[in-house]
Amino acid sequence: MGDSHYFITGTDTEIGKTFVTCGLLVALRDRGISAAPMKPIAAGTIEQDGVSANEDVHALLATYGKPLRTSLVNPYCFREPIAPHIAAAHENRVVDLASIRTAYDTLRSSHDTVLVEGAGGFLVPLSATESMSFLPVTLELDVILVVGMRLGCLNHALLTAEAIDARGLRLAGWVANTVDTNMSCFAENVATLTAALPAPCLGIVPRLPPSCPTASAKVAATFLNIEPLLD
Repeated sequence: MGDSHYFITGTDTEIGKTFVTCGLLVALRDRGISAAPMKPIAAGTIEQDGVSANEDVHALLATYGKPLRTSLVNPYCFREPIAPHIAAAHENRVVDLASIRTAYDTLRSSHDTVLVEGAGGFLVPLSATESMSFLPVTLELDVILVVGMRLGCLNHALLTAEAIDARGLRLAGWVANTVDTNMSCFAENVATLTAALPAPCLGIVPRLPPSCPTASAKVAATFLNIEPLLD
């Protein structure tokens, strides 16, 4: 797949970015491609085995399945599950893109590809002057968009695609992730997105029952088509 690395963003928060990223890790691994996960900025921790941890980061590391320094995967972890720039301010910390770049370069040097997951939506602020979109721009990443399938997703997806294009980034693909299992006209919405988004659909993933991250990732991978990423 050449020298391809990806930024996984979503149409909103709690839309399935980590779930899809874990599925992509498995799908790539099944094709013999070594992929490293990264979530440079995470907000919200829980106590696990006496240690504060972010659930998304835990899921990524569990799916990766081999020893990998948490500080490389997740350079910035804030306690409160709120917008990163507010969480950082509460802890008197500043997100330094250079340190994220260093961690990314380390992962990139030892893997075929790196999947860098954002936090929240594409334009969630990181500071008074920077947004999450600075990550794919700084790291020169193509973008994969996770569309949370629910009422309102068409507008959110198209706005996000415009924002991606406006920053000179390439949308490499998108994934329809079922958020609302009772969404009206689900197929019609997928068809609209397929026609309107300037990138291939990499899969339509159903809502899965609660399970451990690795089990969910293996199931999610079966609904993903990564061929467009391998061309």
